Amino acid sequence: NMVMSFRVSDLQMLLGFVGRSKSGLKHELVTRALQLVQFDCSPEVFKKIKELYETRYNKKGSDVAQPPAPPPPHRAEALPLHSSYDRGSAVARTLPAANIDYPALYGKYLNGLGRLPPKVAKPEVRLVKLPFYTTLDELLKPTELVPQNNEKLQESPCIFALTPRQVELIRNSRELQPGVKSVQVVLRICYTDTSSPQEDQYPPNIAVKVNHSYCSVPGYYPSNKPGVEPKRPCRPINLTHLMYLSAATNRITVTWGNYGKSYSVGLYLVRQMTSAELLQRLKTIGIKHPELCKALVKEKLRLDPDSEIATTGVRVSLICPLVKMRLSVPCRAETCAHLQCFDAVFYLQMNEKKPTWMCPVCDKPAPYDQLIIDGLLSKILTECEDADEIEYLVDGSWCPIRAEKERSCSPQCPILVLGSSDVNGLLATPNGNGENGKATADVVDLTLDSSSSEEDEEEDEEEDDDDEGPQPKRRCSYEKGLVSAC
Repeated sequence: NMVMSFRVSDLQMLLGFVGRSKSGLKHELVTRALQLVQFDCSPEVFKKIKELYETRYNKKGSDVAQPPAPPPPHRAEALPLHSSYDRGSAVARTLPAANIDYPALYGKYLNGLGRLPPKVAKPEVRLVKLPFYTTLDELLKPTELVPQNNEKLQESPCIFALTPRQVELIRNSRELQPGVKSVQVVLRICYTDTSSPQEDQYPPNIAVKVNHSYCSVPGYYPSNKPGVEPKRPCRPINLTHLMYLSAATNRITVTWGNYGKSYSVGLYLVRQMTSAELLQRLKTIGIKHPELCKALVKEKLRLDPDSEIATTGVRVSLICPLVKMRLSVPCRAETCAHLQCFDAVFYLQMNEKKPTWMCPVCDKPAPYDQLIIDGLLSKILTECEDADEIEYLVDGSWCPIRAEKERSCSPQCPILVLGSSDVNGLLATPNGNGENGKATADVVDLTLDSSSSEEDEEEDEEEDDDDEGPQPKRRCSYEKGLVSAC
């Protein structure tokens, strides 16, 4: 088209006409001009483009060399998106800075609104932050997909280019696996809803084409339950392997089903993190000091005057409920009401493959930024190697649960959730220790099913022994009685 044939001086005149930055290399000016054509539908801008073209190539008596054969007829294609750009937004850092004063004429036709923008800024669509993706640059703000006709299947194209710095970031990044760089350009799609940060949500019939090739989009999880629709993981779509990693412009076409719901798309330069990196970050900034954890235990077990049950202790398993193995990095969400922990290593690995971020103990949200490592339980794990369960007492101290010869505590023992009803109808004895200093019937597990029996537990343990091989010795090398947590 005409813009692609412009020289640097022509591009600078065009960009200056609408008040945009004229600095930069030619490929940056071209990208800026193309974005101008896409996001500005004013006749004045097209008139200026035509005027510059005719001035350079068609003016009589001009000693300027005639242009090469004109390109095939191709109408400048406006992006069928409703842009939510403000004056400070940028596509690959090619749009003007926020302090640029637009001419009144350009402001009148910005985004093809045909009127002056409202004084009050319209709320913008925001996407939720994803723990496994660190955003480096916002290449395209969330922009609404607007249908161009009454057809059910719509196509929405977008053209953009990367800066040399962004290209180098991608090229120099490490490989997560063969052909997959850690620094990526990703496409994210969500509902057009400005009330709160939105999770990724694909429209029906989605297909994404990058330049000349279709990009792989996550499919559906199969559903084994009758009548239950299969779920689809809606994740950022990696476009990097199909893009031109140069000064060339890239063309993305999103095909989508128009069935009444409104969607917005955004482009981001991100660094994809691994579960090992998130674990290291959690170990660096997410450890809760043992004394703070001890204070939390005492607070949880403080006598409630309105309670009919005097809780003298609470048992906590040292076995991870996710994988039935001993905890290595005990963690939970700060929003969880229980003291029981799960293993951060396995929790992060599972969410790396299928992100749900739900606590395996209470089945409530446990997002990454709310996870803490229990410093007290970490210390207990190193000091008590021969027990699979411990008991916290009201003074914040703890003792290992010693197994009797004929039975032991199963790793799958339910966890006490504070505030539960007394299913067994038993009351804890006021004395914290039984005969010989053993913690026995003084602790009431309020979550045990009333039909549980010692015989069932013995059978479960025998099955566990068969499945897991030799079990660690149940005897703990501690003196009988309580062990201080200090």
